[in-house]
Amino acid sequence: MKASEKPFFFESIPEFHKVLGLPAPLHPLISINNYKDITADTTEIAKGMILNLYKISYKKEFSGKVKYGQQHYDFDNGGLCFVSPNQLISESRPARNYDGFTLVFHPDFIRRYPLGKKIKDYGFFSYSANEALHLSESELTTLMEIFKHIEMELSRPIDSFSQDIIVAQIELLLHYSDRFYNRQFLTRKAVNHDLLTRLDEVLSDYFDTEKALVEGLPSVHYISDQLKVSPRYLSDMLRSLTGQNTQQHIHNRLIEKAKDILSNSNATISEIAYQLGFEHPQSFNKMFKQKTQLTPVQFKQTSIN
Repeated sequence: MKASEKPFFFESIPEFHKVLGLPAPLHPLISINNYKDITADTTEIAKGMILNLYKISYKKEFSGKVKYGQQHYDFDNGGLCFVSPNQLISESRPARNYDGFTLVFHPDFIRRYPLGKKIKDYGFFSYSANEALHLSESELTTLMEIFKHIEMELSRPIDSFSQDIIVAQIELLLHYSDRFYNRQFLTRKAVNHDLLTRLDEVLSDYFDTEKALVEGLPSVHYISDQLKVSPRYLSDMLRSLTGQNTQQHIHNRLIEKAKDILSNSNATISEIAYQLGFEHPQSFNKMFKQKTQLTPVQFKQTSIN
């Protein structure tokens, strides 16, 4: 969307329903809706909206391109996406006829439950748009059953058990989604190994030129921007392949580069520290010893001998 255009902001589910031309929600803090039931013209809304809500959407035979942040979903044939409160969603090429549904719930609905705090641990709420969850037939069946249970519970008269049961179903849905994302990392090994190769190329370029000297240590955000994936997705993907997150991977590559320089250069420890992007040589000494059990000076003496 253009910088001059303000996104639509939805504070509540009743407001969200009203603007989209949906019937009033059965519960003020949670609802499930089919996209086909939307009666309002969403052309302007599609340019950008922000929800103070959690949103989990499934799109089947989706013909549009959804932009989330600076990336696009790659699930033209269907997929599951997750949005946490106050994230900008927009469609750069609006879909015309697509099927699917969305579950939205207000943070207050889960606030007094353990899930209210734990939900922040589900990294896929921080994934970029092109990192949607692609489901197998059996996985889709499993999740559809959970959505049906939530929908059935919402259609019943509210009692003292209603919220507990629905929150438990949401947590089950998130557990399964976590499992299925891990499966996606494994089944897309070829793609992810290519991403790992590109990561190593980015780091090599960073440390082999003067970028580190000028810009400082490479950040996770810098690396993820270069690879066009979200920081959280990159870390989760690396952890599934190597057991280490992005920050650990950067530090390991940095130490390997430091070893090369220490073994083949007459530069002082301070000069090497600055060359690698450290503001203070003491920080370089501390990290190097943590990783190798030796100080840079001790390593240099060992490599010479």
